[in-house]
Parts: sequence; structure tokens; C-alpha cells
Amino acid sequence: VQLQASGGGTVQAGGSLSLSCAASEGSISRYGMGWFRQAPGKVREFVGMIWSGGTTHYRDSVKGRFTISRDNGKNTAHLQMNSLKPEDTAVYYCAAGTPLVFSNEYEYEYWGQGTKVTVSS
Repeated sequence: VQLQASGGGTVQAGGSLSLSCAASEGSISRYGMGWFRQAPGKVREFVGMIWSGGTTHYRDSVKGRFTISRDNGKNTAHLQMNSLKPEDTAVYYCAAGTPLVFSNEYEYEYWGQGTKVTVSS
């Protein structure tokens, strides 16, 4: 499976962005789809994920602001980000896998290339 993340950009604090993750060379339907981010000078961190059946999990700092969805028919996953804060600035990655621990990046098998999100204050 190859993943392509898109939709990043620059937005003012309080604004919204929608990221997409398009899969090719295979179906994502049986995989959990995760979103991770890496801010400058920091380690990559878990943002949220969606299981194949639609159950979602989020890190505490994005709960109520970010929403993950998926469309297995279109082989895509999405990360809707609202009420963005400067601390959300990072490169965002989508990943696919069958993790035992959903927040563990090492348990995701396939990764997109990342899309940069900048939130200005």
C-alpha cells in the first residue's frame, strides 16, 4: 500500500484545515489508519486513528477539535482539524497498519510522505 498525504498549508489560529490520505497499490479497508505529527525539533507523536470499523481514538490535546474519518470505497482517510492552535504546527503523516497499541508508530506498516501544517498566531 502506498499512501499520499495532502491538504497541508498555512492557516491562522482558530482556523481549519482538512488533510487527506489517499491510498494506492492496495486497499486500506482492513487497516487501522493513523495520523501522526512531528513538530520542528520534536519527536513524532500520535494524533489519532480510525479502525476499519470506524472507531476513533485521539490524543487528549486534539479531542473535540480534530476528527478522523475514512472512506474505504474511495481508499481514503481524512483528518479534519478545527480551532487550530500554533502548537498544532507540524508535519502530519498518515499511516496504515494493524497495531496492537494504536498510538505506537512502530506498529504501522505503511506511511505517507507527510504534509506540512503551519498555524500562525
